Parts: sequence; structure tokens; C-alpha cells
Amino acid sequence: MPDQPSLSPQESTADLANLPPSAKLVAKTLEYEGDSTQSELAESTLLPPRTVRYALTQLEENGIVSPRISFMDARQRIYSLRLRDGHRIGTDARSVPIHRRPNGIQPG
Repeated sequence: MPDQPSLSPQESTADLANLPPSAKLVAKTLEYEGDSTQSELAESTLLPPRTVRYALTQLEENGIVSPRISFMDARQRIYSLRLRDGHRIGTDARSVPIHRRPNGIQPG
């Protein structure tokens, strides 16, 4: 599947302004927490999974998020924000939430 052209922060912000509040919340959560699955986003945002799914669809259609297949579980997609220079925001080690370990295993 070919990648869509990445957006500049200004273009992303303009597109985001026209989206529903749930999409804005999901985008902001991705910005602060970094790459996440749909279930992680539902847990972080306290939104119903169906609402998160709709928000991610809206964000994907507007080129604001980019999905990829999880290596840990091929049934899951991992979502991340996009920028024009190809760098994703919210993916560095400082943005990893405390409840998530770097190896992807969550404490039980």
C-alpha cells in the first residue's frame, strides 16, 4: 500500500480543526503518548472503542495518522501521527507512558 504524502503541521492543524472532538482527542493522545493501538487509545481517552475506530478513520482519511501492522500481533494496527519531513511525532522515549514498558509488555 503506497504511503500518502505527509502533511506539514499547519496542514494537519487545519484539517484537524474540521474534525469531531473525538478525533482531536485521539490525535492529541497520539501526540503525547506516541504510537498506539486502537485498544490503547480507547483506554487512554476513555472513549468507547467504536468512537475511537471512527476517529481513527477520520484521521486516516485526512492523512493525519498513519497505520501499520503490529509485529507483536498481526491482527492489530499501530497508529502514529505524520509530519511532512517523514518524522512521526510522539514516538520518542520521553513520550512512552509510565504504564507501558519499552518492550511493549504491560505490567499485569
